[in-house]
Amino acid sequence: MEKSDTKELLRECNAGIKMGVEAINGVLPSVHSENLRQTLKESKNVHCKLGSEAHRLLNVRGVSGKAPHPMARRMAKMKTNMKLSLSPTDRAVAELITDGCNMGVKSLSHYLNRHPGADPEAKAVAESLIREESALAEHMRGYL
Repeated sequence: MEKSDTKELLRECNAGIKMGVEAINGVLPSVHSENLRQTLKESKNVHCKLGSEAHRLLNVRGVSGKAPHPMARRMAKMKTNMKLSLSPTDRAVAELITDGCNMGVKSLSHYLNRHPGADPEAKAVAESLIREESALAEHMRGYL
């Protein structure tokens, strides 16, 4: 059970990190505030570092990463494009990022609880990602 839990948790973290990086990349061209831009870039860097760690842990176990579900990617991109075409503001960016962070925290918490036998390294990646998503959502409040 432990090996399976570890692999599945890491794969879900990997997919979530990819979605987070894609979301940040998708909104950056619409950002007006330099402070918001910097916050998003810093969070993207944290996501990338956690992604590298998740990828390393997957490789050690001989498991491939997991791409985000294609429908989820398309829906997120459509929502971003629509919202920013109607309102290309920092507020709209903050709303999109907040929604994504909340979804990420919910999803990652679900997978963390669903895979209690995961090893401590895998749990640490998931917990770090949850903390990062929570912190980013909190930073967005000043732009809402």
